[in-house]
Amino acid sequence: MTVTAVTTPAPVSAEPQHTEVAVGVLIRESDGALLITSRPEGKPRAGWWEFPGGKLEAGETVEQALRRELQEEIGITITNCLPWKVTEHAYSHALVRLHWCKITQWEGEFAMLEGQQMAWQQLPLEVRPVLEGSLPVLQWLSEERGLPFDAAVYVVEESKKIA
Repeated sequence: MTVTAVTTPAPVSAEPQHTEVAVGVLIRESDGALLITSRPEGKPRAGWWEFPGGKLEAGETVEQALRRELQEEIGITITNCLPWKVTEHAYSHALVRLHWCKITQWEGEFAMLEGQQMAWQQLPLEVRPVLEGSLPVLQWLSEERGLPFDAAVYVVEESKKIA
């Protein structure tokens, strides 16, 4: 009698793998302005505006990742971090799960360490283009402040999008 081993391949997840990202919504307490930074050269959508943050590394919590990323990217040390919302967005280059945290206190001087730009903005933002994954947060912030929100003001023509 011959015994044949049958191996079953590991199940393939139908769910695409998310990139986990910690994002800081820095709010200046004196006037409620929001800190927005541009994506640096060499990254997808370079020049587009976003809230600062970055990918979680293995074993990091959202707060740990955000502390590390903001030190590496903009030179500050956050002293408070309030987890707020979680959203998902499918960009052409990545499927991301965004962990949004409100930050109102930090130490240090801002330094754009990756060659990006920064801007303190009131709502609606004046800078363009803004990454689409930020739109739900801009809507929630507008609602919290009793301001109207119109996503159309942030829409960029498809021909101007850069993957």
